[in-house]
This record gives sequence, C-alpha cells and structure tokens, in this order.
Amino acid sequence: MREKERDDTATYLISVAAELSGMHAQTLRTYDRLGLVTPQRTSGGGRRYSPRDVARLREIQRLSQDEGVNLAGIKRIIALSDELEQLHRKVAELNRRTTGNGGEVVHVQRSNSVVVWEPRQRRRRA
Repeated sequence: MREKERDDTATYLISVAAELSGMHAQTLRTYDRLGLVTPQRTSGGGRRYSPRDVARLREIQRLSQDEGVNLAGIKRIIALSDELEQLHRKVAELNRRTTGNGGEVVHVQRSNSVVVWEPRQRRRRA
C-alpha cells in the first residue's frame, strides 16, 4: 500500500499538472468543478495534484479526444472504474482473511453472489 500512498500525495501546482497532462489550467478547474478529478486543497484553497490525478487527467483526455466520449460518459466510466478497483481490493482482503484458515472465496454464478467459505471448526473431544 505504500506505493499507492505515494501516488496519491499531492505535489503539483495546477500549472504543473496542466503541463504534465497537456491541458490548460482552466480545463483542470472545469474538470474539478464537474467532479472528474478531485485534487487536494491547501489551507488557502489552492489545488494540489498528485501523480494519480495527472494520470486520470491524461485518461480523461484520451477518452475525450481518441474515443470521442463526452464528459458525462467519462464521469460514468471513472465512477465504474473506481468501483471496480474498490471491489478488487475487497476481494483481495477476503482472500487474505480466508487463506490463512483453509477457506476460500467462491463466486456463485446463478445468484451473482460471492460466498466466503471457511472450514468448520472441529470440536475437540474431552
């Protein structure tokens, strides 16, 4: 998780983030207002962009220019990508919790559910 924390550290001023992403600073402000990217803020209200924010800005630009996706579509794609990432983390956590005691995470296709199976604790006979 250390690498992820480093990637979320806000380090760039808006002018630097704009240059790194190949966009105008006003475009970054617009994307912030629309919720496409949410930079951290200084106590004075200035925006600070992380490397992850810059990568997201580049992806927004790629989707818009190369794929022809409008901003509403891009916002939906970002929301779904974030949700998928969160679900991957949750599955990884479930796997970590269950593999230590012989259990496993199983997808039940018909119900579209995820079940955590753990072996039954054996009772000790006295």
